[in-house]
Formats: sequence, structure tokens, C-alpha cells
Amino acid sequence: MNNRIIVVAGPTASGKTRLGIELAKAFGGEIVSADSMQLYRGMDVGTAKATPEEQAAAPHHMLDVADPGEPYSVARYVEEAGQVCDALLARGRLPVVVGGTGLYIDSLVAGRDFAENEENKTLRVELEAEFDRLGGEAMLEILAGFDPERAQKLNAGDKRRIVRAIEIYRLTGKTATEHDEETRRRPPRYEAARIVLNYQNRADLYARIDSRVDAMIAGGLFEEVEGLLRAGLSADCTAMQAIGYKEAALALRGELTREEAAALIKQGSRRYAKRQITWFGRWEGAHRVLWGSQPDFAEGLHSSTAFLLSRGYHK
Repeated sequence: MNNRIIVVAGPTASGKTRLGIELAKAFGGEIVSADSMQLYRGMDVGTAKATPEEQAAAPHHMLDVADPGEPYSVARYVEEAGQVCDALLARGRLPVVVGGTGLYIDSLVAGRDFAENEENKTLRVELEAEFDRLGGEAMLEILAGFDPERAQKLNAGDKRRIVRAIEIYRLTGKTATEHDEETRRRPPRYEAARIVLNYQNRADLYARIDSRVDAMIAGGLFEEVEGLLRAGLSADCTAMQAIGYKEAALALRGELTREEAAALIKQGSRRYAKRQITWFGRWEGAHRVLWGSQPDFAEGLHSSTAFLLSRGYHK
């Protein structure tokens, strides 16, 4: 089966949604969201989720697939988004993966196997209890006994990675180092043409982010968060730790003014954008669209189309 997909990525407020829709329309595609917060129902304003008009312009998938109170992992994303992509390809449609969550995108393209079963879960619970009982130093010594290379890279407080490394060895007989090397050598699940958006000047991106936050607040961000909390969503759940939601909740509890919350949302969004830029900057062979002070979507579509045609994609 054809395994070609398009990826449109970039930092927050870089115009991914619009360019992704334009490319989907041009190449007979459908959008597959790769945003770790847009997948939650009822979290629309603060995640800049595609509007009903945008969703009508091109079919969207992987939006509103989970309740905010339930945990959602990269493993679940790879499973569910992979099923969507495979179904689209089987129908002759082109998946256009659009989003800013680099780990989700890379894991989907690579086809990383995060399969969970009862044996995994049982062993992990046992190892976590053993970690709590023996302590990190002792568990690190156990790991060093069969995977000294991985043990050297971890500190005694890194419970999750120590447990995972021991778990891999006990389940497969292979060290985490060997497991990771095999994963890197495995052919990717999808052949991805990657398009990365950004601005020539960081100041223009930051100004765009600030304007977006102002628009979110004017569009009802505080009201959205208030509704979620009133519906019983815990302020401590993972979804409510997202940028925008955490600060709004603090303001609603009176711990911040709304002006202070807005400033913190802008600051957090700028820091997140820097991390996204670093992540996507590692992608080799990507087509990079650098906006001036404002996005030029006509030119972005033109250059991206030329890139895709050169890679053998057909309109």
C-alpha cells in the first residue's frame, strides 16, 4: 500500500492550520491533527483548534477524540492516528499531518511500537514498587549489571527511564540500548514530505503569538476554562496543565489577575515556540517556509507545492 504522507509543522502561531488545509485541497488530502491538546473535547479556544469553517474546508481527523479528564499518551496517538492514515491511504486520500507536537509526529512517521499488554503493565507496576522500596541508586546498579551504557546516561532520580530500561530487558532479553538501535534501523512506517513553517525574525513570531493570546482571551478562553472546571474537570489533570488553561484557572481562583495570567500565557507560549523550533530544526530534508513580518500563504502554497511535486506527489 502507498505509505506517502505530508507533514506540516512549525511553532505555535506559524500558520500550520491554514497552509495544511490549502495543501489538502490541492492534493486530494485530509487533515490528521498532531496536536497533543486539540485532541481533547471542549478545549477549543485555548488550543486554537480548527474552526467549523476550517473543518468544512477539508476533513479533519484526531480532533475531539478524548475527554480532558482521561490520560492520553503518545502510544495511543500513534495507534489511533496510524489507523486514520492507513484508512485514508486505502481510500486513495492523502494524509496531511498538521501540528506542533514533534514527538507525536516523529513517533507516527517512524511507526514506533508502544503496544501495551497486561504483561507489560503488570511488570511495570512491580518494577515501580521495587524502585520505591529499594531506591533509585539500587535500581540503577541493577540496570548497570546488564546495560551499563544506559545506566551511565541516567541519574538515580529518573524513575520512569530506569524502570522502562529494566522492563525492556526482562520482556525482550535485549537491553534498552539494543532496543533503541533496532528501532532506529527499522524502516519508517510512512514516507513523509515535511514542510516546516517559521518566521525570518523571531520578533515577528513573538508578536504573532502575543496577538493570538489576546484573540483567545477575547474569544472566551477564561469562559472556556470556567466551564470545564464547573463541569467537574480537576485543575490538576494533565489537560489543564496546558499553556493557557493552567494560567486561566489560577486567575479564576483569584491567585492571579487576568492581566497577569495573559502575560504568563504569552511568556509560556514563546518558550514553547522556542522548543518547537529546536525540535523541527533537527529534521533533515524538510522544506522550510520562512515568513516575513506576515505570512504570505499564496507564496507558501506555491513553494510547498513545488517541493511536493519534486518529491513525486501528484495533484
